[in-house]
Amino acid sequence: MKSLLLHEINLAFRARGRFALPLVFYLAVALLIPFGIGPDTETIGRSSTGILWAGALLANLLPLQHLFQEDMDDGTIERLTVSPLPLEFFALGKIIANWLATGLPICLVAPFVGSMLNVPSGTGPAILLTLLAGTPALSSIGAFGAALTVGAGRSGILAAVIVVPFCIPTLIFGSSATNSLAAGTDALAPLTVVLAISLACVALIPIASAKVLRINLR
Repeated sequence: MKSLLLHEINLAFRARGRFALPLVFYLAVALLIPFGIGPDTETIGRSSTGILWAGALLANLLPLQHLFQEDMDDGTIERLTVSPLPLEFFALGKIIANWLATGLPICLVAPFVGSMLNVPSGTGPAILLTLLAGTPALSSIGAFGAALTVGAGRSGILAAVIVVPFCIPTLIFGSSATNSLAAGTDALAPLTVVLAISLACVALIPIASAKVLRINLR
């Protein structure tokens, strides 16, 4: 499992375009949306956490088309189905590698982007904490969408259509937790929900993704 995980992480970071594109896209979304909102800095500040979370979701959609497709095309997934290593571990490795290459960089830059969006002073740690708690769920749900649509034409678009509705609870509770932490009020309930969603997704979605990949091989 360790060697598989290191291999997937190496592949994720070796494709520099795929590594950089979600981060650049996140920065573009987070910094361009305020132009549509208008010059009112107070309005932008109130909308900032929603912008940061929506940008994180949209950026996580970009790598989905390639997440399992190349492994399906070159026969890697087919070989794994008859290998001693369970396909569920392969799916988990993909999720972790995708989060490290996409979700983690977004978490790290989000506090700095938030400061450009007029978030209240001292909100950076709250943004980082809540995104660290919630982005594993976004990566996991995205992986399931990628597994479900592997082999389909325009699989990236189809996966995005499937994934977005299931990510809405994470966005709602994640934004709520960020706002509560920033305001100094009790954020335990929404933060606990976000963390529970992420833990459930990381535990269950590799199993579901492996099952779907086996079905797609038939």
